[in-house]
Amino acid sequence: QVQLVESGGGLVQPGESLTLSCAASRRTVSTVGWYRQAPGKQRELVALITNSRTRNYADSVKGRFTISRDTGKNTVNLQMNSLIFEDTAVYYCHLEGTDYWGKGTLVTVSS
Repeated sequence: QVQLVESGGGLVQPGESLTLSCAASRRTVSTVGWYRQAPGKQRELVALITNSRTRNYADSVKGRFTISRDTGKNTVNLQMNSLIFEDTAVYYCHLEGTDYWGKGTLVTVSS
């Protein structure tokens, strides 16, 4: 069993930055993904990071978001810069290949 807890969401203005954190209850070598679900839309992949730090990003966030992981702290962060209205969503972290999801953290980009 692994519990995932997201934190760091909030209300920001367009162009501002936010860092989300996903804390796992124990060490994992699984690939970790950040996903998001906007109102009325399907959940979509935002970024992935493997245990060897290989990263993949959705085209919509490339150049603006950075995913990183700290194995010692069992955390995976998502640094989000230059936020736009379309980034508004609930953000979830997920251990790829498992049923483990966090409960999400809300990011709202509004002027």
